[in-house]
Amino acid sequence: MRTIIAVATKELHQIVRDPRTLAILLLFPAFMLLIYGYALNFDIRDVRLVVQDHDRSTASRELVSAFTNSGYFKLVGYVDADKEIDALVNRNETRAVLVVPARYEQAVRNRRPTTVQVIIDGDNANTASTVMGYAQAIVGEISTAILLEAGRATGARATLTLEPRIWYNPQLRSTLFLVPGLIAFIAMVTAVVSTALSVVREKERGTMEQIRMSPIDPVSFVLGKTLPYLALSFVSALLILFTARILFDLPMRGSWLLLCGSILLFLVGAQAQGLLISSIASSQQVAFQVALLSSFLPTFILSGFIFPISSMPMAVQAVSHVVPARYFLVALRAIVLKGVGLPAFWEQLVYLGVFSTIALGLAALRLKREWA
Repeated sequence: MRTIIAVATKELHQIVRDPRTLAILLLFPAFMLLIYGYALNFDIRDVRLVVQDHDRSTASRELVSAFTNSGYFKLVGYVDADKEIDALVNRNETRAVLVVPARYEQAVRNRRPTTVQVIIDGDNANTASTVMGYAQAIVGEISTAILLEAGRATGARATLTLEPRIWYNPQLRSTLFLVPGLIAFIAMVTAVVSTALSVVREKERGTMEQIRMSPIDPVSFVLGKTLPYLALSFVSALLILFTARILFDLPMRGSWLLLCGSILLFLVGAQAQGLLISSIASSQQVAFQVALLSSFLPTFILSGFIFPISSMPMAVQAVSHVVPARYFLVALRAIVLKGVGLPAFWEQLVYLGVFSTIALGLAALRLKREWA
């Protein structure tokens, strides 16, 4: 018994002497609880809605109010031309478009069958399915109210029906939005972890001092360490994309040049994050834990890969702005699924460039301080 207590006391002292491991052990469970508790939400809220009202009547305004008052939709504006709808959907400024036909009020007053249309961005199949269900429920309630107001039986033929149109993914295949997310997820994790471990490995082996004394400058050392992993991560991302095209019929509607450029910019940011971690960590174990924690969970939960960011609390949404995969996913889905050009997602690439620049700058400062 004394031996057990002695060994346990010694191990406790070692844990206390390592504040980084102690912080991970104590703070990681609380962090997991906060992230999973607030970010994982299968309810879709504040769906950005645009209205194309060809009737412009009291009845059409009541229909729009029914959508916005439901708590699921958030009205962001009105459009007149179809080209405006294309632009808004391609720039991810709206998720759904409600199209009210001409003479809608006249048809409702005369209890004649009429149809309203909802155009839904299908780049995220789960969200599109949920949005379509919300729209059908709202239109169904309005149709029932019209029948009851007319004194007809509840089982009578509905006077108002919904015609949903799913853009970019009419069959609502989950593969078409999961595969781009997997590309971002796998590329982010592998690039961050491999880069972080490659530099820390030199510290553990004791060869960092020899490298410092050699004629190699810090820039050459960092480039020599990271370029192979950049090439491997880029090839890995392309292999996933080609495999998905063969096995899952993933379309490629945009420019291959834009796609490759976006992937490279994203990987540069991921490697910069790995370099920053390597400059802080003192061992491969700590580097691996920090790299996995800072890449795995944020990319999986806070990037819009699985769960829509708009449904998260405002505090969690603010945190998601520092997750590079959030911007990369928008650009990737825009190129692969929508086939749009650079004007539709250039802001996302700017955000990725800013993240890469800041991460590289911080990593350079840390490594320069260690090199001196």
